[in-house]
Amino acid sequence: MDVRSRPVVTLSYAQTLDGRLATSTGSSQWISAPESLRFSHELRVEHEAIMVGAGTVCKDDPSLTVRLAAGSDPLRVIVDSTLRTPLTSAVLMEEAAPGTVLAVTDRAPAGKRAEIRALGATISCLPTDAEGRVDLVALLAALHEQGIESVLVEGGAGLITSLLRERLAVCVAPKIIGAGIEAVGDLGIRQLTRSLVVTDSLVTPHGVDLILEGRIEYPDDTADED
Repeated sequence: MDVRSRPVVTLSYAQTLDGRLATSTGSSQWISAPESLRFSHELRVEHEAIMVGAGTVCKDDPSLTVRLAAGSDPLRVIVDSTLRTPLTSAVLMEEAAPGTVLAVTDRAPAGKRAEIRALGATISCLPTDAEGRVDLVALLAALHEQGIESVLVEGGAGLITSLLRERLAVCVAPKIIGAGIEAVGDLGIRQLTRSLVVTDSLVTPHGVDLILEGRIEYPDDTADED
C-alpha cells in the first residue's frame, strides 16, 4: 500500500520490562505511571483518530477521550470484525457515539449494526483479510479518504502486531511480571538479520517510566534469509 494513500500510524502502549501488556489473568491497570498516562493523552491530542481492537473495548471499556491534556477528542475507531462491542460501551454512550466508527466485516449481525447506528455511531463494513478479519489496509485507506491523516493505535496486542508500522512510541514500565500477555506477537521473523530496528530513537523519563520513541526500519526484502 502506497504510504501516500494512508494515514501515518503511531503505536502507543505500555509494557513491562519483560515485554508484557498484562498479567496472565489480563490485569493491566495501571502498568504505566501517572506521568506516562498524561503523555499518552498528549499523543491523543496530536492525532486525528485513535484506534483499538474490540478485545480492548470489551475488556477495559475505555472512553478513548482526552482528559489529561488540553485539546479535542480524536475520532474513535474500533476494529471489530464480528461486532462484539457491547451497546453499553463508553465509546457508544451519548456524546461519544457520533465520534465513533466501528470497522466490521459482513459477519457483523445486521440487527446489531442497526442498533449501533441508532445510538449515533458509524458502521464501516470492510473487506476481510486472509483470516476473515477486517482488512487493515482497506481500513487505513478508508480513513485516509475521509481526510484522516494520523492514527494513534493503543491496543490490543493483535492489532499492535498487525499495525507495527512507521512510527513507534512505547512506554516501558519498570515492572516485571513474568508470564503474561506479550506486547507484540509473532511477526514471522526467524533470523536476527530480519529484525525490525527502531531508528531515530529517543528515550525520555516520565516519572518512574521510560518512553521510547522512534521509527521502525524494515530489513531489505532482497536480503538472503538462509
